[in-house]
Amino acid sequence: MNPIETQIIPCDYTNTDHLNAVALLINAYIDDDMGGGEPLSSLQKLRLVDGLHVHPKSIVLLAERAGDFVGLLTAFENFSTFTAQPMINVHDIFVLKEYRGQGIGKQLLQTLIKEAEDRKASRISLEVRTDNLSAQGLYSSLGFGDTEPAMYYWRKYLSDIVSSNDF
Repeated sequence: MNPIETQIIPCDYTNTDHLNAVALLINAYIDDDMGGGEPLSSLQKLRLVDGLHVHPKSIVLLAERAGDFVGLLTAFENFSTFTAQPMINVHDIFVLKEYRGQGIGKQLLQTLIKEAEDRKASRISLEVRTDNLSAQGLYSSLGFGDTEPAMYYWRKYLSDIVSSNDF
């Protein structure tokens, strides 16, 4: 199949199939070589879809092919103090292994780029693992590149409640 047969649609939070797809695809991403961590518990899946739904600036796109959800992108609108305009940060982009290399990730990002332009965003940011060369190639082909100057990606965990073992 070619990528033209794939539809990119916004998540409809009133559609149970969409909600199930978000939870399924995030768990598949967590389980993927490029993911990491423990699969979401049932309670965490509910928190995930509810949290995305109530977040005022979330963007969730689903890739659907022949009635199956095969990829997703989650992003959040933020505000750039340096440009005094909105900006978008991609949090997750994932395509099921059996559908990779077919342009679905590109379609997801192209849809987001259009959405960012419609929102008058100054930029889209994302992070990518240093060992994820295929993703880096995709991002580069769409005009993404290293920051100047180069920056580190740091994090600080605030509590242990992020562990699925607690649920």
